[in-house]
Amino acid sequence: MKTKREDVRNIAIIAHVDHGKTTLVDELLKQSGVFRENQEVAERVMDSNDIERERGITILSKNTAVFYKGTKINIVDTPGHADFGGEVERVLKMVNGVILVVDAFEGAMPQTKFVLRKALELDLPVIVCINKIDRPEARPAEVIDEVLELFIDLDASEEQLDCPFIYASAKDGYAMLDMDDKPENMIPLFETILDYIPAPEGDPDAHTQVLISTIDYNEYVGRIGIGKVDNGTIRTNQDVVVVNHHDPERQEKVRISRLYEFDGLNRVEVKEATIGSIVAISGIADLSIGDTICSPENPQAIPFQKISEPTIAMQFKVNDSPFAGREGKYVTSRHLRDRLFRELNTDVSLRVEETEDMDTFKVSGRGELHLSVLIENMRREGYEFAVSKAEVLYKKDENGKLLEPMEMAYIDVPDEFTGVVIEKLGQRKGELRSMGPIGGNYTRMEFSIPSRGLIGYRGDFLTDTKGNGIMNTAFDGYAPYKGDIQYRKQGSLIAYETGESVTYGLYSAQERGTLFIGPGEKVYAGMVIGENGKTDDIEVNVCKTKHLTNTRSSSADEALRLTPPRILSLEQALDFIDTDELLEVTPESLRIRKKILDPKLRKRSNNK
Repeated sequence: MKTKREDVRNIAIIAHVDHGKTTLVDELLKQSGVFRENQEVAERVMDSNDIERERGITILSKNTAVFYKGTKINIVDTPGHADFGGEVERVLKMVNGVILVVDAFEGAMPQTKFVLRKALELDLPVIVCINKIDRPEARPAEVIDEVLELFIDLDASEEQLDCPFIYASAKDGYAMLDMDDKPENMIPLFETILDYIPAPEGDPDAHTQVLISTIDYNEYVGRIGIGKVDNGTIRTNQDVVVVNHHDPERQEKVRISRLYEFDGLNRVEVKEATIGSIVAISGIADLSIGDTICSPENPQAIPFQKISEPTIAMQFKVNDSPFAGREGKYVTSRHLRDRLFRELNTDVSLRVEETEDMDTFKVSGRGELHLSVLIENMRREGYEFAVSKAEVLYKKDENGKLLEPMEMAYIDVPDEFTGVVIEKLGQRKGELRSMGPIGGNYTRMEFSIPSRGLIGYRGDFLTDTKGNGIMNTAFDGYAPYKGDIQYRKQGSLIAYETGESVTYGLYSAQERGTLFIGPGEKVYAGMVIGENGKTDDIEVNVCKTKHLTNTRSSSADEALRLTPPRILSLEQALDFIDTDELLEVTPESLRIRKKILDPKLRKRSNNK
């Protein structure tokens, strides 16, 4: 018989990127007494990965739990960035309600719409939390109207529209039910969770059913499956069967070796868990997301939505440049292969395919950011490899017509830059759908644009808007092919010979364009060392020194003034490279190079 388990609540925190989800979880942890009074706690304690901390974004969803008035509240912190939307989709299967965090100034943004749509489709009750009300430019009343309009646009039911609104400042640690209340602490939010989020339902006496929604990986114990107990009880040393809704053939008998529940930031080992508990299970080797763990007597798979398909791909190759193997720890195709396939253990939105070339792998993901985070992680772990320019994944419709992925781009820019943005996106086959003022001399524009039109645009966008523009994108399905796009108008400056760059050589090269390197750097023939001001590629000799004569010494160079080089970050380098170039990635360096290093062979291939 189905019963409710009143001492548990399962919630997910969803929002657009940078609206304060992780900071809110921090405060809930602090105020529920998870940390000692004198304990030093890092900011955004849930973002455990270095890249998450540096960029201030959440990449992987995290589980935690707090206790309030004897009720255990399991909280899942989800990513806000569109490229990691695959994480959000599946986490929502674990919870019974969501807290939608909205910035009191920015209001409802593209990703807000994406995550809210997912929650409403699953019929989850929503608590709307208007965060950052301490900002001087906050406009909570207007933002509430925007959120309600969003609910109506997404065909929310009457019950869903009747959701509670909370005003909060996660940074200052308070929440209020009304703007006129005195700001004290997070208790109003805790109370709203207990009152409004339903307790998990299930049959504790039925056969065991646990749906795996997230996979964690640990070098010592292998895969750890995280999911909610839907029915029955799960125990350590229990014999179970693993089945999958999308793969009816699958039936694997396994044994549960260890079982954990969440308590604050820790995992606590337990002997058994019953309905509504979120558990971590270790000891099952090839567990994957969407699997259901069942009793052998009645193996029933729980339906699970398919994860969104990737839209963008890159070639990952073994580094074969003249400087190969000098800086990296892992350089062979075996190392590269093992690492890429290991990533599949935890990242469900990623695809890795082997190609005809043994040293090349095709890696597909949800967007440039998704793949650049993987590249950055591998680089920090000591891997050395090369990647090609990102390309989109096309499809064919039933008539054999070519379809390509489309994005909706939402752009906020100061009024004076609207012209240049419309012009640039128009060249990249973008169509302006709407445009209107949003206060403070800013304009909001919506474009429908092919995904390939956005490849390499972010750098231009920041330059064109002098760093004041904000761009957000959301995947918008497939549409007929829009025609060719010219990516880059400028050519490359290519090193003529292998050696060390010298001030004298760089001085004459800098007149041709913008340099990416300074003096004293090692270069090789075919390496891209700068951007040409014109459309053609030019070879320049940056290793050229001044010849000595009877009357001239080599120190006469000192008067030469060099313009500081433009040092490219990983994202900028991925944006910059053209289809005939590769980016060489090592733990210490990022080098752009031509695919064909030999100038004669390169010219021949271009003439074909």
